[in-house]
Amino acid sequence: MSFVAIFFAGAFLCNAMPHLTAGLRGEVFPSPFSTSHGKGPSSPLVNFLWGMLNALIGLALLVHHPFAPGVNVDSAMLLFGVLVIGVFTSVHFGRVRREGSL
Repeated sequence: MSFVAIFFAGAFLCNAMPHLTAGLRGEVFPSPFSTSHGKGPSSPLVNFLWGMLNALIGLALLVHHPFAPGVNVDSAMLLFGVLVIGVFTSVHFGRVRREGSL
């Protein structure tokens, strides 16, 4: 179970980054709360708050399932979570931008 939690910690922490940066830059960016979920624009405040929630969930998972960073299975699972959500979101938002939804 710890590996699953660490995987999701990486996914939540990775997903926090684009929402936090868009919110802090004052830019619109898709979120689950936009009209046309995940494709339409959400306000900077909504993105900042969504990014904070993702960061808090990721950190809470790491607090409850601590691991020692290094060359080990725990670190590999964290990086795998980052990789999976990073690849998914880059492909998804690339498609959203090409279709002109943003």
